[in-house]
Amino acid sequence: MRAMTTANPAERALDALVNRLHERGRPRVWSLVITVFGDAIVPRDGRVALATLQDIMERLRIEPGALRTAMSRLAGDGWVTRERQGRNSFFSLDAHGRHAFDLATRRIYAGGAPEWRGTWTVAIAAPGGGRDAPDLSQHGFVRAAGGVYLRPETADAPDATEELAGMLVIHGESAEHPEALRELWPSREIAGAYEAFAAAYAPLQAAPGSLRPLDAMAARTLLVHDWRRIVLRDPGLPEALLPDDWPAVSARATAAAIYRALLAPSERWLDQAGLPAVREPERFARRWR
Repeated sequence: MRAMTTANPAERALDALVNRLHERGRPRVWSLVITVFGDAIVPRDGRVALATLQDIMERLRIEPGALRTAMSRLAGDGWVTRERQGRNSFFSLDAHGRHAFDLATRRIYAGGAPEWRGTWTVAIAAPGGGRDAPDLSQHGFVRAAGGVYLRPETADAPDATEELAGMLVIHGESAEHPEALRELWPSREIAGAYEAFAAAYAPLQAAPGSLRPLDAMAARTLLVHDWRRIVLRDPGLPEALLPDDWPAVSARATAAAIYRALLAPSERWLDQAGLPAVREPERFARRWR
């Protein structure tokens, strides 16, 4: 564990978050890399040198060997492509990886709970259909029982046409006691995760602007990584179907405030690392708005 001897409170907060990453067990380096790609590299044309990734990971106390192993795994699983230029290696998120993160992006950077249209979708997997029950949680569905899934239709609900192929799909406009939906998913567990997130990041929220550019990039990576781990387990129900005092509201405010404070110094570090400029700055600026 790195000793927290610095007088800079923001650096102490970052060191505590890095310690927290390692205290949870061996970090999933490949997942951290996907976070960096989706959050910081894809908006800048999607290509990055291994050395740049290594600088970020070293600040998170990830060994170079662990990073190389993770990159080999991601390349083997079709998430990234590798290109060599002389002695340098460059990686890009391939179509599979881009699709997966694009699907998650609207959930990760949402400014609040989605607007509900008052309609529902029920999807039922055919018994004995020769396929495992699909994971529809990232598409906003809650698993009711067996192969039965429910989704309140919101304005920004992702297209699940491909995932629902072969299932019985029913659309409706009314339901009795819709608040009972919250009993079908682990809301207490998710609520605890939001509360733990807000508590862990509160010290960084107090003074994020004093971090050096590389530290800001490392903190931004951890912030998005930890937030992503929670929101992709949360079906993202509309406010009308959420429990009272749902802690995602305050946790999202914490995440958004820290992200905005880290953005300028972390983007400056990416500029210094030689990455192209952000391709769609107006769209990029709408994150968490």
